[in-house]
Amino acid sequence: MTNRDLVVDADSHKCENPAVFFDYIGREHRSRVSLLRDRYGEQRFQIVDRNPATMRPDFPRVFPQVEGPGKGTYRPYHPETTIGGLFNRIRLEHMDREGIDHQVVYGSLPLAFNSLLDADLATDLCRAYNDYIVDDCSAYADRLHPVAVLPLQDPLAAATELRRCIEQLGMVGGTIAPNLPIPHPAAPGSFPDLRAPKALSHPDFWPLYQEAEDLGVSLGIHGAPGMQLVGGFSDHLSTFTLVHVFANRAMQQVAMAQLMFDGVMEAFPRLRFGFLEAGVGWLPDFLQNLHEHWEKRIQGLDPRVQPSIGEFLREFALERTGRRPGLLGKARQLMAVLSRGPGDQASPDELEEFQREHTRLCRDPREYVERGQVFLTFEPGDPAPAYLPTAMGEVGRRVCGMAVDYGHWDATLEDCVASVRQNPQITPEHAKRLLATNALEFYGSPLRRRIEQGALRQQDASMEGAA
Repeated sequence: MTNRDLVVDADSHKCENPAVFFDYIGREHRSRVSLLRDRYGEQRFQIVDRNPATMRPDFPRVFPQVEGPGKGTYRPYHPETTIGGLFNRIRLEHMDREGIDHQVVYGSLPLAFNSLLDADLATDLCRAYNDYIVDDCSAYADRLHPVAVLPLQDPLAAATELRRCIEQLGMVGGTIAPNLPIPHPAAPGSFPDLRAPKALSHPDFWPLYQEAEDLGVSLGIHGAPGMQLVGGFSDHLSTFTLVHVFANRAMQQVAMAQLMFDGVMEAFPRLRFGFLEAGVGWLPDFLQNLHEHWEKRIQGLDPRVQPSIGEFLREFALERTGRRPGLLGKARQLMAVLSRGPGDQASPDELEEFQREHTRLCRDPREYVERGQVFLTFEPGDPAPAYLPTAMGEVGRRVCGMAVDYGHWDATLEDCVASVRQNPQITPEHAKRLLATNALEFYGSPLRRRIEQGALRQQDASMEGAA
């Protein structure tokens, strides 16, 4: 043990070794997952999904997406962390060099699992990955802490898998995608080129949230470009660079807003959500936008307010600039048209639903952040953590933690801890929060328990060695 403060990397990645991972997939689905080289010479994974047209498992899909709008990465390799992402011995050497005590480990290929239509296949792949990553990290369990991948396609199976992973496998939380892509109702046969998002706020997912809250674990929401999730405007861009710029942030902003506005955070007040790998500098402006709509649309809107016909005509008659003959008569005709009801009148219930949006939003969205239900990550070198306390007050010190993104092409490894500790705009106490405390509060007792158990094992080993 050292005397320096603890450092927890809140979001890094495993680069799955297919030679090992594929052996964990159940016999029923093993042949549906394979490795290939695309026509550009890039390594991809192929998963044979359920065909939306035939409903049979005859629909090969390639991840990350090779071409077209929303395309995935090419050359996704980092000069140091890619090999460490495959082999943990190298990862630990890098962690020691940079002063990282613990890493919370997410998957890479599993970022595609929530894009699949076949719920049985997705569930099997999630279980296989969870078994694989626990075994993979077992020799370094004192420092590497894997997160369970959960199949959104079957929320009840996801809840069951989360409990298995926490209680039996000792994992530290669960991870899901920012949305579940489904065939677009206007063209179901065009999936995945044309797809619609099933929002995380959909009631179908609430059993999973109940299970996570009951277990006292957090849910890390993790998107990825090129995995055919619904990425907003990034789905219309055709270079990976721009897709990557826009995709993660857009997906996470929509997911956060829907979880707040559609009542999930209200219904599960002890459940913590992590909106990962999307930065954090946008949060103050985004929350202000949500606050304004809560204040002026949800809380303060009076649907009875509309222009008075009499007042409109009176002011129109007094208006003298640019008046033309006969215009007042036309105004009366216009108001007469608008005053007539349509032939198809909405029922009272339909009118209420139309006028009263987001009835489950019971408080200012900023309160969900203030009470600790929202966590984000920043990569070293990001200036945002230094100014968040100015923009947000004390909660700006508590809302985010450092994430190296180890294993991926854009990882920030060299001097990652030093860049936070030595930033003159960040106080030592704030740096402790950014480098460990905030992540420990987000992941909660499952991560704290693993760290404490690891420290006890190291202590026992030291005592045995001394003896």
